[in-house]
Amino acid sequence: MSIEVKAPTFPESVADGTIATWHKQPGEAVKRDELLVDIETDKVVLEVVAQADGALTEIKKQEGDTVLSGELIAIFEEGAGSSAPAAKAEAEPAKSEATPAASEDVKINPAARKLAEEKGLNLSEIKASGKDGRITKEDVLSHIKEASTQAPAAPVAKAAVESPATVIPQGERAEKRVPMTRLRATIAKRLVAAQQNAAMLTTYNEVDMQPVMELRKKYKELFEKTHNGTRLGFMSFFVKAATEALKRFPSVNASIDGSDIVYHGYQDIGVAVSTEKGLVVPVLRDVDAMGLADIEKGIVDYAGKARDGKLGLEEMQGGTFTITNGGTFGSLMSTPILNPPQTAILGMHKIQERPVAINGQVEIRPMMYLAVSYDHRMIDGKEAVQFLVAIKNLIEDPARMLLDI
Repeated sequence: MSIEVKAPTFPESVADGTIATWHKQPGEAVKRDELLVDIETDKVVLEVVAQADGALTEIKKQEGDTVLSGELIAIFEEGAGSSAPAAKAEAEPAKSEATPAASEDVKINPAARKLAEEKGLNLSEIKASGKDGRITKEDVLSHIKEASTQAPAAPVAKAAVESPATVIPQGERAEKRVPMTRLRATIAKRLVAAQQNAAMLTTYNEVDMQPVMELRKKYKELFEKTHNGTRLGFMSFFVKAATEALKRFPSVNASIDGSDIVYHGYQDIGVAVSTEKGLVVPVLRDVDAMGLADIEKGIVDYAGKARDGKLGLEEMQGGTFTITNGGTFGSLMSTPILNPPQTAILGMHKIQERPVAINGQVEIRPMMYLAVSYDHRMIDGKEAVQFLVAIKNLIEDPARMLLDI
């Protein structure tokens, strides 16, 4: 039975997507729920999986093609496999010049043939281990690995392009040009737009992390034991402190919609997460009703999903305020850029021991610089400074968050 493979239904905020990677080729056996293709949108990479055991018989949209919500991208045949004649005929691409014409008579899986042609291999030299003497993808990989241990060193100029660690002789200028991913292009566009469309300013302060560090050290093991392995980090303290400060300064928790100001009676805080494909900002909903353990669990869950590319669009939409932590990468100070349509963003940085004056005495304390970038169209400098001071006071005296003072 033929099944139409369609692009997922995109939300209203996403107009279309781009075919990023086909993980299966026509004729290649596929198990139910196995990944077929990645579709990259402006905000997240969506995965399309097989609805049943079978094989793709035709790919309608190639890698790099733009697709609309619900658009047909491939035809899937339930119960088919890599040996299906029709699928095999469609799966075999045009033979490359590096592959002898006689290789058409060789029995080989579509994925293995594609890999062999990309590497310019002679199919007759590859040992087959598949059923009926068929060459599998594993056979091709084994052949490549074996050849790499026996073959002489490749010319330096070619190796330099494929391996950045290769020493390039003087006079060689290797370059590699790749198209910008859709996610990276969207990030770039939004960051530029944020600076062009908002009157963005940044105010700075520093916070003494010793009280939080001592509290964390004292209750770290008990916290982890009580909350089923959830570790107590620093981010939950800042999320909770920001929540309390947002309640005191509603304009910082607002957004601009055209000529209107939208004040939010709730705190949905986005926590920036860095991935290989770019920065994403999943949102913790109704943080005011969450405890430190709930916040830590939510952050860990989002971080795992972000690394695995499993974040859903609904998990990154909305948000009334954002926190980003450049300190995890060693940043001592930076200027965070607004996440429109939000009007403010908090930047955390590296904790570093510095000499500070405490009650007239110089002491070495673990200090962190904080930065709040804000839209001056909505927030006055006085409010921004007071908001950041409120966060500083809450972090330096964590009991304030419990006592709501």
